[in-house]
Amino acid sequence: MKYRLARHVELVAKDGGQMLVSRSPLSIVRLNSSLHELLSRTPSGTITPLNKAEESVLEQLLGKGFVEKLRDDLELPEKLPTVSIVIPVKDRAGELARCLESINRLTYPQALLQIIVVDDGSSDASPEVARQHGAEVVPSGGTGRGPAAARNAGAKAATGEILAFIDSDCTASEEWLLELLPAFDDARTVAVGGLVDGMCRESAIDRYEAVMSSLSLGKRERSGSSGDDTFYLPSCNLLVRRLPFATAGGFKDGMHVGEDVDLTWRLRDQGWTITYLPVGRVYHEHRSSARSFMSRRFDYGTSEGTLQRLHARRHKRMVVPPLLAIPLAIILTIPFFGWRSLLAAAIVMTVDICVVRRRVAGRGLRLGMGELLAGRLRAMGSLVYYISYHLIRYYALLLLVVVLCLPWWLPAVALIFLVAATVDYQVRKAPLSFAAFAVIYLLEQLAYGAGVFWGCLLGRTFRSYRVEMLATA
Repeated sequence: MKYRLARHVELVAKDGGQMLVSRSPLSIVRLNSSLHELLSRTPSGTITPLNKAEESVLEQLLGKGFVEKLRDDLELPEKLPTVSIVIPVKDRAGELARCLESINRLTYPQALLQIIVVDDGSSDASPEVARQHGAEVVPSGGTGRGPAAARNAGAKAATGEILAFIDSDCTASEEWLLELLPAFDDARTVAVGGLVDGMCRESAIDRYEAVMSSLSLGKRERSGSSGDDTFYLPSCNLLVRRLPFATAGGFKDGMHVGEDVDLTWRLRDQGWTITYLPVGRVYHEHRSSARSFMSRRFDYGTSEGTLQRLHARRHKRMVVPPLLAIPLAIILTIPFFGWRSLLAAAIVMTVDICVVRRRVAGRGLRLGMGELLAGRLRAMGSLVYYISYHLIRYYALLLLVVVLCLPWWLPAVALIFLVAATVDYQVRKAPLSFAAFAVIYLLEQLAYGAGVFWGCLLGRTFRSYRVEMLATA
């Protein structure tokens, strides 16, 4: 495994010492001599750990955003593992045929593959299609038991060392398995997820889903082991070691949404590591009508209540720097106090910058006021976005009711929505106009928020709305 410094990070020498400085966000780590030697070992900037201790340190820096992994040089093991590909299906003969055709084109030795199609009580020709493409057909044990139960039935019939889950409305890229399997070189890694891309681009919703689907985890590699964050892997592109999967109990049969979140969280709780790689591409046929799109988002939202009951210690967190939250709160009083609010906010921001400058100087690093101001404004912008996104994500229906009953709140609510939508539009680089993006974005938040409320109501717990506020500098 090789690493390199992240693009926004640099090694800085000061007063005979060495520091690792991230400027976005502003963060500083003072290095001892051994760590400095490790990070500057090769002129090319590529960092290769020589032992487990060095790898552990680099993994810690990876988690904090100071370094990134280079996986271009990863090699497949000399002996490739046997893989059981499990595909649940119900009444999707056409989609299944397309999926199996892509499986048959995989650049992986067919002798090492076992293809299992789990029929969940189809009334169409899905079982026949599966057999025509050389797949083994396994009954789910009922009709409409759901993908979780179907995947478990397939896993019980599997003989491969690795279980590879893909959905019937997906197709796999030719290098799907070859690009993901090297991650299992780490004995601690139990599950690997790959990139989920949109299959279609015709409609505005298709283009929106291509960058905003909850199945797509982005272009940055991530890993998670012990801890209580909410990182998970979607089941439509998921590779898992078969024996640990069985030991963990597999998916929960009764869950129809959120079952992949539950499984990967349980695996992490058992001490395993799960990894996401932005390779091993699978193409998903997203629901492209407004009705089906909102219905699916509503379903996703209902899973939050169930997941909160099953994993009470995992909940939302928001980092709130007090000296940034105070001026932000003061700015909200502008409609009542006018320019006095701006002056008070500017005074608090100045104090904050002076505090940060003193702290940075105490570590032997001097930054200009302009650089510090830019950094703190970016931090405040991030805080504004996260607050706005949370309000829109979970309280969109309530905000809509507020606007209908109290129209003078419209400008404030519109601003909250525009902040969240604009940031996501710019960051995700959505391939559609902002107007179209904003409309679909609003529909998504309304549907998801309604689903969260309904799921919490049925589960008689509203802990999904709980947010832990963490104060930091």
